[in-house]
Amino acid sequence: MTRTSASCAPVSTADSSAPDTDTAPPGAVCSIHQPNFFPRLSTLAKLFASDVWIVLDDVQDARRDYQHRARLACLADPGDRRWLSVATHLPQGRSTLIRDAWLADPERSGRRVQQLTHQLYGRSANWPAVKAVVDRALEEFNSTKRTAAVAEASTLALLAAVGWSGTVVRSSALTARTGRSTRLADLTAAAHCRTYLCGRGGMRYVEHRAFSDVDLAVVPFLPPERSGPPWEHAQSISALWALAAVGARGVRQELQDAASRARGA
Repeated sequence: MTRTSASCAPVSTADSSAPDTDTAPPGAVCSIHQPNFFPRLSTLAKLFASDVWIVLDDVQDARRDYQHRARLACLADPGDRRWLSVATHLPQGRSTLIRDAWLADPERSGRRVQQLTHQLYGRSANWPAVKAVVDRALEEFNSTKRTAAVAEASTLALLAAVGWSGTVVRSSALTARTGRSTRLADLTAAAHCRTYLCGRGGMRYVEHRAFSDVDLAVVPFLPPERSGPPWEHAQSISALWALAAVGARGVRQELQDAASRARGA
């Protein structure tokens, strides 16, 4: 699979060759995360702190997760929230893998994305930055049938807005054993990384021995818990709110500080 950066469009796995991970820096840090549609700031921060994002695209799609929906917050009142959902068809029902989910009505979903984001953030002084992210996601509605591609594009657009320079590979293009922790360790090694950056949820179940047995490290990533933007509600609302509230430069500085703390642990 061709290497993907935050500044370019995602490359379809179906049209790609073997993953180019030789460019991962020595001692590289990776995150392994499903593609999320306009992800929460807590998720974005973990990816930003990583050299490589391994997109977990070959697990079952979860209707109540964030692959096809985002919780948007009103600019002036982040407690006032709206779900923004992308109509999705699962051709194999509940067993459908994330990479195989289809856009059910891309034209209608695209209009909803455009209308709701403008309604919530159009009056922000930082609207141009938000619009650029939204427009990149809207382009994907016109060029793909896959919900995961739209979700990945929305995440990469946010990462590009804050200057992330990492690379992307997809789990479906890597070889790994079964078993939750063993598989995560194998994916980390297959991406030529030495450290797995693990979020709060993962720390509850990850077995560190699966990593230490193959000379890999697990480092926890816990975003700051502070009131006020951009970290207020960072684990519950889309990072679009933070971008609208403090702008790309403000979010970038906060993410850099969080990354420095995590990687210096």
